[in-house]
Amino acid sequence: MLAAALERIARDVASAFDALLPVPDDARARLYQAMRYSALGGGKRLRPLLLVSTAEMFAVDRATAVRAACAIEAVHCYSLIHDDLPCMDDDALRHGQPTVHLAFDEATAVLAGDALQAFAFEVLSDPATFPDPFTRAELVQVLARAAGPGGMVGGQALDIAAETTPFDLQAVTRLQQLKTGTLLDAAVEMGAILGRVPVEGRRQLRGYAHGIGLAFQIADDLLDHEGAADKAGKALRKDAAAGKQTFVSLLGAERAREQAAMLVDQAIAHLASHGAEADLLRAIARFIVERDH
Repeated sequence: MLAAALERIARDVASAFDALLPVPDDARARLYQAMRYSALGGGKRLRPLLLVSTAEMFAVDRATAVRAACAIEAVHCYSLIHDDLPCMDDDALRHGQPTVHLAFDEATAVLAGDALQAFAFEVLSDPATFPDPFTRAELVQVLARAAGPGGMVGGQALDIAAETTPFDLQAVTRLQQLKTGTLLDAAVEMGAILGRVPVEGRRQLRGYAHGIGLAFQIADDLLDHEGAADKAGKALRKDAAAGKQTFVSLLGAERAREQAAMLVDQAIAHLASHGAEADLLRAIARFIVERDH
């Protein structure tokens, strides 16, 4: 079930990005090519899968959910482009391919990230995504909050600070909840918004998303500690080389693995009020700690 769902969301997102990002016949062509290089360059498409799977639990039209999923994936792609820049993590590989600033140039990479961020909100605010303006406004607010200084970007600022400041477990947890967790939270919440689930009805889904967000980062730290670079498609063990604290360095590999498994169990428990319609969300939670890249 999960393998088929991953393949389908990858096709759907690629098809949507291809249609939404045609390359113009003018001097902006290189910018659009860089945007497409990032957006169509692969990846697990976990955020789109979470959004679409949540939305489909509430009988949302798949095409509608995929458009919203492209918005959150565009924000994720922009963050990766900027994270890989020489002034940030200075990475050469992403998904097994040269990073955008190496495949193109540094200025184009900055602009491609900027453009993908703006593109995300253009898509979300378009009536073609959802006819109700109040729903669109809520989608925009949730994604903006998750992506901004109180979310992903704030987490990246903490990540930079972690290079020169010792972080304890509480600080690392907060860093990763902001940098990684908030966008996963937003994916689930946006799916519920499309399904017209009221705010007070999203508490269990939020609990699920919070659990898998932390489990995802612990699993990433374990893969960075133990994994193979050829499977990861990127450089590994850079945090250790930079002296950054991680869940693995603070807890040890075995305790970190146990903590991730416990978080997944807790996340799945939050779905107890749902039946078979939530099986894909349960499978995604297990995949997060079982994946090898």
